[in-house]
Amino acid sequence: MKAVRFFLPVLLLVAGCATVDFAPRNLEHVVLCWLKEPGNVSHRRQIIETSRSFRQIPGVLSVRVGESIPSDRPIVDDSFDVGIIITVRDAAALQAYLDHPIHVEAKRDVLQPLVKKIVVYDFQ
Repeated sequence: MKAVRFFLPVLLLVAGCATVDFAPRNLEHVVLCWLKEPGNVSHRRQIIETSRSFRQIPGVLSVRVGESIPSDRPIVDDSFDVGIIITVRDAAALQAYLDHPIHVEAKRDVLQPLVKKIVVYDFQ
């Protein structure tokens, strides 16, 4: 009986550790923006508000957007002005987002006039 009380929790613990998550992960589209006029508060706000409209695009699961946080840590790159994270289900949803008129318009009317440099990271 002592052996059962000892080995049952150990067995459950090992079995729990052995599970593998095969669920598909969402795709994260990370966009970092450097303004033509670095630090311009009005331009930052305009990009942030425009980015929030991406929530209306079918297939977009979430939108997170905000200003860079100053840091003294040497490993942190805080040189950008605005960061945007768009979460979609997969590569097809990302392409649909990129081609959607709301995104195309935002890119043409807001990002291109205000931003001098954009760096994008996509990962799943």
